[in-house]
Amino acid sequence: MKLWWERKGLAYNENNQVIFADQNVQKLGEQLGTPLFLYSADRILENIERVQRALENTGLPNRVYYALKANRFEPLLTWIKSSTTCGVDVCSPAEVRHAMSCGFYSSDISYTATSVSNADLDFLTNFPDLKLNADGCSMIRRIGERTPGRSIGIRINPAIGTGYASNELLRYSGEKPTKFGIYISELEQALQLAQQYDLRIDRVHFHTGCGYLNDQLPAWEKILRECLKMIERIPTVEAINLGGGLGVPLTAEDNHLDLSEWASVIRRVFGDTSYEINVEPGTYIVKDAGVLVLEANSVETKAEKCFVGVNGGFNLTMEPVHYKLPCEPVPCILPDSIKKSFAPANLSPVTVAGNINEALDVLIEDFMAPPIEEGDLLAFINAGAYTSSMSSNHCMRGEFSEYLLLG
Repeated sequence: MKLWWERKGLAYNENNQVIFADQNVQKLGEQLGTPLFLYSADRILENIERVQRALENTGLPNRVYYALKANRFEPLLTWIKSSTTCGVDVCSPAEVRHAMSCGFYSSDISYTATSVSNADLDFLTNFPDLKLNADGCSMIRRIGERTPGRSIGIRINPAIGTGYASNELLRYSGEKPTKFGIYISELEQALQLAQQYDLRIDRVHFHTGCGYLNDQLPAWEKILRECLKMIERIPTVEAINLGGGLGVPLTAEDNHLDLSEWASVIRRVFGDTSYEINVEPGTYIVKDAGVLVLEANSVETKAEKCFVGVNGGFNLTMEPVHYKLPCEPVPCILPDSIKKSFAPANLSPVTVAGNINEALDVLIEDFMAPPIEEGDLLAFINAGAYTSSMSSNHCMRGEFSEYLLLG
């Protein structure tokens, strides 16, 4: 029986051992120790190429910018730079420096951030070919004071958003005002400020939510149309950055995002224009290209609930706790009693908890799992994005290692 997450490059082999990027995950865990992040170089390229092919089908000029904040592992970034035409999306001066240290030029970088300081702008305006997007009127004014006459982008907020399973925690825009971008009520002020400082607005950026799949595409199309109304008021615009947010399946009930339909949405909204279309996916490119390997430290029943304690927690994989997203802990070796028969009779509910001394540190509750014993290794799939890059040393348990697997 094929499990929902299995695919070429990630599956159980004939010996019921997880193989990822042609490597035995159990063996790597034993050799390298845990917590351990593993990333598939081939899967990263496949994901990028899939997005690029879809954009080509829109008939519009286009470029992909990888969202560096999703995963900033240096070998991974260097691999993307050396193997693709991707640029990078960044949101801090340190990320600019980091991207350039991995081989990207300033002209490859799209910068969009919020609450940007004067010190940030002093640094950023040193790079005239960096694609600098202003998040509000204050930022437009302060860019103009430093470098009048330059080209800039502006970030807009259409006041509607969408994300994975309509999860409100993943929306950057909606009925509730957020800190991101320029609303239509401030657009005229933004245009006047740009004119005052002779700033040419040649790009518009928006990002309204994370992890959307097919069910969210109608809402996403509505977002694009609302944004187009604002964009058409700026005659100097040459490129539109649609943001990221493209999702991957997180449960057996999720379907893969249909990129042909995604591209059709773009074509329906922008097909009669000549704008260059930019996107900045992070999750779609690296999330399913990574696994996190942890050890089951303790397995015991408390108050009639089976707890599996592992040697990592929300400090290494925060999305299940902070964003309430599903996670999938997979035994690296299945017990002989299972033999890939995941019938309900062979499974029982377990609650997987981390080793951080906080009540929140529960990764998944009542997960139907095969028998797990102390010392077993578990592979948490979909761990390539917003895991290691958002890690902390809380409780001084922040140690982990990362490896890029060229296979």
